[in-house]
Amino acid sequence: MTEDRLPLTSQAVLADKLAALRELFPEVFAEGKVDFARLKQVLGEAVDDGRERYGLSWAGKSEAIRNLQAQSVGTLTPVPEESVNFDITENIFIEGDNLEVLKLLQKSYHNQIKLIYIDPPYNTGKEFIYPDNFREGLEDYLRYSGQKNGEGIKLTTNTETDGRFHSKWLNMMYPRLYIARNLLRDDGIIFASIDDHEVDNLRLLLNEVFGEENFIAQLIWNKGKKNDAKLFSVGHEYLVIYARSKSNLREIGTVWREPKPGAQEIWDEYCRLREIHGKGDRFDKVIENALREWYKSLPDKHPSKALSRYKHIDKYGPWRDRDISWPGDGGPRYTVPHPKTKQPCKIPSTGWRFSTSEAMQKKINFGLVEFREDHTEPPFLKAHLRPISEELEDDENAYLNGEEEEAEIGMQVRSSYFYKQSQVAVKYLRGLMGEKIFNNPKDHEELAKLIDYCTSSDGDIILDFFAGSASTAEAVLKLNHRKSVRKHFIMVQLPEPTPERSTARNTGYNNIAEIGKERLRRVINKLNEEDDGRLDLFGTGQHDRGFKVFKLTESNFKIWDGTAPQDVEQLSVLLQEFAENIQLGTTKLGMLYEILLKTGFSLTTKIEALEIAGQEIFAIEDRELFICLEYELLDATVRQIVELQPRQFISLDSSFRGNDELKTNTQLQMRDHNIKFRTV
Repeated sequence: MTEDRLPLTSQAVLADKLAALRELFPEVFAEGKVDFARLKQVLGEAVDDGRERYGLSWAGKSEAIRNLQAQSVGTLTPVPEESVNFDITENIFIEGDNLEVLKLLQKSYHNQIKLIYIDPPYNTGKEFIYPDNFREGLEDYLRYSGQKNGEGIKLTTNTETDGRFHSKWLNMMYPRLYIARNLLRDDGIIFASIDDHEVDNLRLLLNEVFGEENFIAQLIWNKGKKNDAKLFSVGHEYLVIYARSKSNLREIGTVWREPKPGAQEIWDEYCRLREIHGKGDRFDKVIENALREWYKSLPDKHPSKALSRYKHIDKYGPWRDRDISWPGDGGPRYTVPHPKTKQPCKIPSTGWRFSTSEAMQKKINFGLVEFREDHTEPPFLKAHLRPISEELEDDENAYLNGEEEEAEIGMQVRSSYFYKQSQVAVKYLRGLMGEKIFNNPKDHEELAKLIDYCTSSDGDIILDFFAGSASTAEAVLKLNHRKSVRKHFIMVQLPEPTPERSTARNTGYNNIAEIGKERLRRVINKLNEEDDGRLDLFGTGQHDRGFKVFKLTESNFKIWDGTAPQDVEQLSVLLQEFAENIQLGTTKLGMLYEILLKTGFSLTTKIEALEIAGQEIFAIEDRELFICLEYELLDATVRQIVELQPRQFISLDSSFRGNDELKTNTQLQMRDHNIKFRTV
């Protein structure tokens, strides 16, 4: 009987694409590989045979592609003692090289991430910490991070005199972006912060990885003027945004909006005045006058002051006038009679905004068109503070009977330019941590606004694989707290050493990952203190105030390297070593999470510890999978597991202690009861 072993490497990055290609063109595969001559034949004229074509190329690109295709043999080991609320949280902080980590997340988080935000090291000509050579992958990282003996590895130093100044940065970024794309949902998006040094190359790189048709926007973040500049003050950076599939966003009707500053305060004042004066047409003018006086009483810098054009009142609330003409030229031209003179109203020079007279009449009937004194001027539209949806136009009574209280008030599309001084984030982090221990942290409040703008559902996962001081994680925690939502984060940060004799090192932070974890502990403590003693009227106690810490390590199991050259003596030694395939120092918890990761379950999946026939069995995801990590598996345990009917059962191969009869019997029983059985 063929034994089914759990693969201990990460999922092959190209596996899904090859499977899709095999499904579409089975005839182009020969002996398991793609025959390009056949593929060109099948595709015919769709193949470009020209030698010169548009695209991005650089020194080392072929090696970067090989690096992303190499499977990882590492694992993510849980560290409960460094975590907060390890057993119940769905937030994750991973300490390790992000290329290896992204490979390990492929199986469990493929097509699961809603939003990726990254702030990669900018290519300024200075040293950045990522290894210069990834051909050894995990081995390099383990030596770098001190988990293995060795001389260590060279850190990449980009000098502007180096001809590969851009190439080294691109070699670092390409495989990470390529693998990260696989993690995004079909409606997912990626934000990448960058400065002038690599913004052009980053756009070309993202065009190649995501497709230029999926480009959304390039935002400009102005962080303030630099008075020491010799020529121009370059105080900005960019946020480049791409969709996993822009066409999918269109198909599902995605619209992003954010509240206008001060709009909610206007609505609250309108509701207060309505309570005082009453509801109905005869009170609208009274409320209108009172609202105008309220605007006048506000300080000049109050955000509601900028929206004082919403000074009119009707049954739908505050409104301002809006142009009713067609945007651009060549709009529709039809007759719109004036309600008093009965004469056709003057048509705007570009035509009416609405494509048909029926659509225009619907707006008129609903009270959204305001006519002038006579027909000699076009009417104008009413733009209400609380936008009126098409659905509510079809049910006016629903709108007027109070449903407006539940709707978004004063929403607007976000500009591609925004200003927020960089020193605000610096001062905030220094106040939180007690010292200035991190340079140039991202502003978590601005990140929270962006996350809120582009995500809408509870359960959305936000990934940052250049986590730095964990500003993105704090943004998620603060957003959850402020809006009573439940989004989750995955942070990945290399344990980059803090500079010797720096404030961070002197304060006790040996690497950047330690700073990020401590920041999150302090943020969680402050949020808990704020909620302490408050009535939980809105279910804020349901917020996820915690994070699981994992560290990139070697596999808990010995992995056979079939490619290494071995003579008879070496082979004999290796066979003896692999008689017991569990590494020394391995824990049950470490093995459990490695098995979860490599069977495709998330790192926050539900785990239940059961006692079956006196042995500890882990039940995963409502008993879909049972895992036995006992030193010796008992026949009685196998029989009872079969009775409980999980879909899958995994045990250690060594748990059979050489009892081939028990192993064969287990395989047969599992097969007869349609339970997938594997060993590791």
